[in-house]
Amino acid sequence: MSWTGTEIIKKRYNRYSKFYDIFELPMETFFSKFRPDLVRYAEGNVLEIGVGTGKNLEYYPDDIQVTAIDLSPGMLSKAKKKFPNKKNITFLEMDIQSTTFEDNVFDTIIGSFVFCSVPDPVKGLNELRRICKPGGKIYLLEHVRSNKKIIGPILDLFNPIPVKLFGFNINRNTTNNIKEAGFVNIVEKIYWSDILKMYIITNIK
Repeated sequence: MSWTGTEIIKKRYNRYSKFYDIFELPMETFFSKFRPDLVRYAEGNVLEIGVGTGKNLEYYPDDIQVTAIDLSPGMLSKAKKKFPNKKNITFLEMDIQSTTFEDNVFDTIIGSFVFCSVPDPVKGLNELRRICKPGGKIYLLEHVRSNKKIIGPILDLFNPIPVKLFGFNINRNTTNNIKEAGFVNIVEKIYWSDILKMYIITNIK
C-alpha cells in the first residue's frame, strides 16, 4: 500500500490538523523567525500554497491580496479560525499538483515546508510555473535532504517514519526537483546547515 498518494496525504493532514500546532510548537520556535523574511517578498497578486494552519498569514500587510490554498480542509479550517478578520485573504481547498487557476495569474507565489509532502513534487512545481506570470517570482522555504556524508543517509534511514505517520518527507532533494521542473534562475538562501533554505526563483517563463 502506498504511503504517499494524494488522498492518503490529504487524510493524514486532516487528522494531523487537530493537533498540528501543538505537535509542531518546538520546531516552530525555530522556524518562525524565518517566516517574516519569506513573506516580505509578497507583491502584486499573491498565492500562498500549502497554507496549513496559517503560520505565515500574520505577516502579510492588509493591502496585499492573498489567495491561500491547501489540500486539507482540516488545515484550512484552522487557518480561517485564526484569522477571521483578514479580509485580504481568500481561502481555497486545492491540490497544488492540479489547480483550477488560469495560466499566468500570480505575480508572487509563496510556500513554506510544502514540497516535503507533495506526492509528486515535480508535477506541483510545474503547476507553479504554469500559474505564475512571466517575470513573476516564487519563494519556497523548505527543509531538504542534507548532502553531508553522515547526515544524508541518516535522513534516508528515518524518512519512512514521518512519511507513514504524517505524510511529509525529511529527505527530499528539492533543488533537483526545481531544476527538473524547468526552472533556471534559482537562488538558494541558506538558513541552517544545508538542510533549511529558501529558494528564490525569478524570471519565470
